[in-house]
Amino acid sequence: MNQLSDMKNKLLVEQTRDRIFHYILDQDLEVGAKLPNEFVLANQFEVGRSTIREAVKQLVSQGILSVKQGSGTYVTSITPVDQDPLGLRAVKDKMKLAWDLVNVRMILEPEIAELAALNATDEDIKRLQELCDEVEAKINNKEAYVKADIAFHVWVASCTKNTVMEQLVPIIDTAVLMFVNVTHQQLKKETIMTHRMVTEAIAAHDSLGAKSAMGMHIGFNRDLIGKLMREEKEQTNFND
Repeated sequence: MNQLSDMKNKLLVEQTRDRIFHYILDQDLEVGAKLPNEFVLANQFEVGRSTIREAVKQLVSQGILSVKQGSGTYVTSITPVDQDPLGLRAVKDKMKLAWDLVNVRMILEPEIAELAALNATDEDIKRLQELCDEVEAKINNKEAYVKADIAFHVWVASCTKNTVMEQLVPIIDTAVLMFVNVTHQQLKKETIMTHRMVTEAIAAHDSLGAKSAMGMHIGFNRDLIGKLMREEKEQTNFND
């Protein structure tokens, strides 16, 4: 019985850890943001305070949270260590990192979409359409859509049936998270439109169309980040 109880407790802690992490994403909390206290989190997730403490410890070990004695618990990253194979979370200039990442995405993701259009099964396409609908619904309902956005891109990579492509997903995850964090979700209409174009092209097994649509999707992202970087530079020059 003790072993069964321990297994249940471990599972509850892991589930709570994941819920806290997704709470950080859904609330669009930035690095440095302070989490509600232990009592509030326990009530929100309907678990004991000891479960919250253990879940926080796991997120600390993943580099997501840090605990400052007498001050509280703070977000230190939105990318778990195990999803950051290139160590990008340590880069301080987030705008420059977003620019570099979007350029990598411009190289990779149109090709991934092209391969997905060639290899996607009917079941793959059905799931992709569901994810596309989910992103659009969340945006239209003014709900947090980061998780759904990431899931969409991950699934496109999965549709390629290419093992190496699927291993690139952590980089894509990082890029999506970084982009949303830097731009504060400014391209909602463009996201809906281009996600739909990518989905329809893959569903039609139109490889060139899928590549073009994904290129347009990343292009919108790239243009906005470039604009934000120029504005940041102008502001810095003005302050100097």
